[in-house]
Amino acid sequence: MSTPALSEFADFAAKLADRARDITQRYFRQPQDISRKSDGTPVTIADLEIEQKARLMIAEQYPEHGVYGEEEGEDNTHSEWLWVIDPIDGTKSFATGKRTFGCLIALLQDRRPVMGVIDMPSLDERWLGIKDQPTLYNGRICRSAATYSLEDATLNATTPDMFSPEEWRVFSRMSEVVRFRQFGADCYAYGLLACGFTDLVLEAGLGRFDYLALVPVIEGAGGCISDWQGHPLTFDSAGQALASANETLHTRALDFLGSIE
Repeated sequence: MSTPALSEFADFAAKLADRARDITQRYFRQPQDISRKSDGTPVTIADLEIEQKARLMIAEQYPEHGVYGEEEGEDNTHSEWLWVIDPIDGTKSFATGKRTFGCLIALLQDRRPVMGVIDMPSLDERWLGIKDQPTLYNGRICRSAATYSLEDATLNATTPDMFSPEEWRVFSRMSEVVRFRQFGADCYAYGLLACGFTDLVLEAGLGRFDYLALVPVIEGAGGCISDWQGHPLTFDSAGQALASANETLHTRALDFLGSIE
């Protein structure tokens, strides 16, 4: 895997994100139908149009690459290079006029994320993470916080609804020891963590398209991200994620999770 290749892929990912921005801004806060998928989650025409356009662009530029998207599923996912797309992360926010929705774009090599983009179309904010390189926030290097104790940390999750009863018990226990907790940011919380504004994100029930783009962004900013047992997040992970501002805080958070009976 050469640096020039990843640089080329990053330029292409920016084009995908730019196109997604154009589409979301055309539909945002406009009257639209909101449908429900078989799993009960909402989907809009913007979700569908973004993913369709991304798939066409990838097929044109890199026909040998695989694609896995939230709306249209998988295509050639055993390819060495695999693009994972969440056209709108936070469709409920998008559909109700909140600006905290994003577009997530990941590139995997051999099923492990090596590049990720978190793009916030209505906030004009973008994070780019490339394996073994510093994370960029709107083109400038960003760093996560030097918060080392759970007692000083802020904790985030998108919604209580994402947890099973047992997972909610675990989240609630951690909530009791941190400085305070917040809900509702979707993927934005991970970008804010990469910039040092929050310290922990603990989530569950995530799809591959929800977490894979986050890995290079968090790690390149100095943070850590894994499943709840400390295993690296890959295409084959189960959907639980813990992101922390640094390795020390991550170790302490994992130890705390492991101590809950």
